[in-house]
Amino acid sequence: MKLSDALHQLPTDGAGGVYGEPYQTADGATVIPVANPVGVFVIHGGEASWVPALDGNRIALIGVLTGLLAAVIGTLAVLRQPPWPRITITEHHGR
Repeated sequence: MKLSDALHQLPTDGAGGVYGEPYQTADGATVIPVANPVGVFVIHGGEASWVPALDGNRIALIGVLTGLLAAVIGTLAVLRQPPWPRITITEHHGR
């Protein structure tokens, strides 16, 4: 079982307080849920590590896509109606 799969199976009712019940995974790691769904502490081989429930890559991708969309909308707005005044040259043939 992958750690991300284990995160999705954790209870999210919050009734256990800040820390959930620790449990053992098949590879011998101890997983302690913390303020679900914020993340978990994983203790494996005598070392503890924090694994956030949020996927940083997904958040970064959303940020990049939002920036690109804003740039495209801004470019289209400027191309459609430039912010500088419209200057027209007309010939006047009168004396």
